[in-house]
Amino acid sequence: DIARYSKLISPKDTGHNEHREARLLERCPPGHEGKRLVDEPATIVDASSAIIAWYLPDALTDTTQKEIREATDLLALSLKKSVRADGNWRTNQKLFNRGSEDVGPTPGCINLSPAWFQQGHENMSDPEVSASLKGPSCENILKAIARPAAITSAALRVMHPEQYWAGLRTLSNLGNIAVSKDLPQMPEALQYWASVFNTLS
Repeated sequence: DIARYSKLISPKDTGHNEHREARLLERCPPGHEGKRLVDEPATIVDASSAIIAWYLPDALTDTTQKEIREATDLLALSLKKSVRADGNWRTNQKLFNRGSEDVGPTPGCINLSPAWFQQGHENMSDPEVSASLKGPSCENILKAIARPAAITSAALRVMHPEQYWAGLRTLSNLGNIAVSKDLPQMPEALQYWASVFNTLS
């Protein structure tokens, strides 16, 4: 029972305390013995039939993965600028390493959002387009991530319909606010925003 199990654990449970893990296993035993190899789409359910995980092998085709890599390349400059010697736990350069062959996406940590609450703004009516989407490449970035974003939105529609519809209502409300308050760049960003989530990191 995932609800019961979640009440028994805390962020302090790292999985390294053997005594603690044995006690948790005793109180919440697995529903089957041994390991199982799963190589097709499946859900993992708890004792009350609540779905706790979805396994979707090959859900992102090679074509979709290529689109994601190409979209990430459009963000290379923003990603590079996000990493700093004096950065916080999310942006400190010590936490980002490139492979010896210097391949793959540019390391970094940015947020993409058509309605981002700016740091230091306490007023919840102050959303702006995130810094990573400001500028002339905004439309190109959003068009590049549109199909992968739509795929994740479709998955959410199946997996968690309530959250999906709440996300759509939020984006609709943001669109109304952007127009009524004449917020710069937000209507354009929302026009191309294909995700039901209002932020991608």
